[in-house]
Amino acid sequence: MSARRLLGTLVVGIWVGVVLCLAAPLWAEVKYFPVPAVGTSKNDGSDGGLIVPILITEPSGDLKYIVAPLLIHNSIVGTRAALNLFRYDSGGRQLRFIGSKAEQIEHRLQLNYTDPAFADGRYAFTVGGAFFKNATARFFGISQQTVEADQTNYTDREIRAEWKFGIYFNEVTQLAFGQRFRDVRLERGATDLPFTGDVFPTVDGVQGATIFGNRLTFHYDTRDNLVTPTDGAQITAYAEINQNYHLPGDPFYQRYEIEIKKLFPSPSKHIILVVRADLQMTFGDRVPFFEQSSLGGQNNLRGYGVDRFIDKHLVALSVEQRIHVLRTRVANVAADFEIAPFVDTGKVFSSFSQRINRDYEVTPGIGFRGIVRPNVVGRVDYGYSPEGGAVFAGLDFPY
Repeated sequence: MSARRLLGTLVVGIWVGVVLCLAAPLWAEVKYFPVPAVGTSKNDGSDGGLIVPILITEPSGDLKYIVAPLLIHNSIVGTRAALNLFRYDSGGRQLRFIGSKAEQIEHRLQLNYTDPAFADGRYAFTVGGAFFKNATARFFGISQQTVEADQTNYTDREIRAEWKFGIYFNEVTQLAFGQRFRDVRLERGATDLPFTGDVFPTVDGVQGATIFGNRLTFHYDTRDNLVTPTDGAQITAYAEINQNYHLPGDPFYQRYEIEIKKLFPSPSKHIILVVRADLQMTFGDRVPFFEQSSLGGQNNLRGYGVDRFIDKHLVALSVEQRIHVLRTRVANVAADFEIAPFVDTGKVFSSFSQRINRDYEVTPGIGFRGIVRPNVVGRVDYGYSPEGGAVFAGLDFPY
């Protein structure tokens, strides 16, 4: 993709933002400001460029829209143009759209809608889909005994679609049923590393997969906010049965998870201790490696790159201390800033007959957060591991 076409994509994104701003109610306030986009990631290389967030707020000061076109240069896939669009409504409803295109291989189209208070709060509904190519995906093999020298690269080409419908039994308890579709193909990546398909030709999933799954989920949630909580607890447990239709005769396999999160705030809520425990289990034969449990990335074991350790089962524990340091106004929106030292630990394993109380990976680190309550979190986390450091950026809390 030429630089001219990338610039054209960015210009289109800016015009979309301008049109949305003009279409907003006359009483809405519109602010925009350029922000340098600089970062580095264990798998994804280094970024440098510019993002131009356009913030549309209501008279009350509540954020209604974020339109964020960006243009960056990545050390692996070249120049990337993207448009991020977020809409926030009352009751926690959110609409998110992401579109991007890079010079080499990568692109992404993603749309998600969630309504946690559907039909006057009696139900919850989520639907979404994505089509993308990630040219910097890594695979080291199965088990926690893999070493950094085993690293391979592939392009993860995926089509995803999912929906979930939940029924509230009371204000904090929900039972939900959902389905998902995932089509995966492995193609050659954008790095100089060996291609995963050449090094691991017999590993399940290297040949691709077309997965259809059914999931039943139990939610218990006493947090005071779904996106920017300061107090409460959350318990999520699911059971899922899946079928891979890509290869004839592949058996069904099951996945289970229970995750517990608890926030312990100080009286002023300027210091919040957050603890997260997670147990994942996968049962069945010929399960694609990307459908198994994994450690590493922006949400667990943050000192390693995404999917650094993969196996059928996972146990993990994370502790994070969120410390408020500043409140100020950015583009007429009240914003809080936090630092968050953390420790992540966990392991993957293939059988419960193994000793799971030893040989844990541990990654300490620190996070930096910008929060526009009640709907927006921006974060940068740095974690350290024996393989070096890893930096992750995102638009949500890690847990």
